[in-house]
Amino acid sequence: MQQRLRPGESLAPAFAAARVRLGLVALLFALAALGWWWTVDRMRGMDTGPWTALGSLGWFLGVWVVMMAAMMFPSVSPTIALYSRMTRQRSPLSPLLFAAGYLLTWTAAGVGAFVLAAVAARISGGALAWDRAGRWAAGVTLLVAAVYELTPLKDVCLGKCRSPLGFLLGAWRDGRWGALRMGANNGAWCVGCCWALMASLFALGVMSVAWMAVVAGLIAVEKTLPWRRVATWGTAAFLFVLGVLLLAVPDAVPALTVPGDGGMGGMTPMGAR
Repeated sequence: MQQRLRPGESLAPAFAAARVRLGLVALLFALAALGWWWTVDRMRGMDTGPWTALGSLGWFLGVWVVMMAAMMFPSVSPTIALYSRMTRQRSPLSPLLFAAGYLLTWTAAGVGAFVLAAVAARISGGALAWDRAGRWAAGVTLLVAAVYELTPLKDVCLGKCRSPLGFLLGAWRDGRWGALRMGANNGAWCVGCCWALMASLFALGVMSVAWMAVVAGLIAVEKTLPWRRVATWGTAAFLFVLGVLLLAVPDAVPALTVPGDGGMGGMTPMGAR
């Protein structure tokens, strides 16, 4: 009979490894802090609210990769620390390759998001403008994200993220190429866990540093809070309330840039061109 783990027990080996690999964890947090600083500077004045246009692919991917490092490195650092402690290769390059593989998967997700946004803007012919279907699409996106929080697929993906030891033992590959592959695999589970939260960020304003911080906080809470059900149900409730507010009274949503209210930045909403 399989023994049921107590809340937070599956995370214990990773947190223990983080205490041993403090230098590595500090480096990841420093990279995240640098990413936040660069993102705040780069995005100043560019938040035009829901469905902000993404610019060129090269520009968007540059911003996206830095955003992912800023948002994800703090919550994935215990997993990378545990990998560093378990690997027989004591080279400092191996955990960095793991982190690079993780970012590589999120980069691929960013390309997919860009392509989806470009296709939606072209097909909609301006229908995603805020005063047309944009507001409703944003609200529904948040409601769908709330529902996804309670699905079996979300539960499976989050389980992989919250059990670093189980993931590493099940996906272990030796060598530097193996480190890159394992990082990419871990990133894939993370994308499965967090894609709806990232879609919510697009619906609220992908260039909004405030909402970027909120989504990053929700991701960290889900991955590290000992009470897993409290975290997922709390996130679902938060997204549901946001979705309802966005549909009913968008002006009541804090830190939301409502297109057409003034203060528009240098980019235009998707589908408004």
